[in-house]
Amino acid sequence: MVKAKNYKEHLLKQLQKPEEAAAYLNAALNDDDPHVFLLALRDIAEAKGGMNWLAEQADLNRENLYRTLSLKGNPRFFNILAVFEAIGLQLTIQAKCRRTIHA
Repeated sequence: MVKAKNYKEHLLKQLQKPEEAAAYLNAALNDDDPHVFLLALRDIAEAKGGMNWLAEQADLNRENLYRTLSLKGNPRFFNILAVFEAIGLQLTIQAKCRRTIHA
């Protein structure tokens, strides 16, 4: 019988890699619920060293960070930029591909 991996443990190990963390966040952005992105950021924070570590690295209040990255979170843009800096990622913007409709 094959031993099953602990999903959360495996996910957190993978999210320590910047490329995996970026792909995870991009997938979360495609969800209809914007809070999924915040929860994905929270998973990455846990993978990198936890919320205490992230709060120190991002120079943010830990309690506010917990609220920000919750299902009811409504983060300030500058806080998100600080979190991205702390976890070693950067925010980029791309033009959305549009389909052309021929009449």
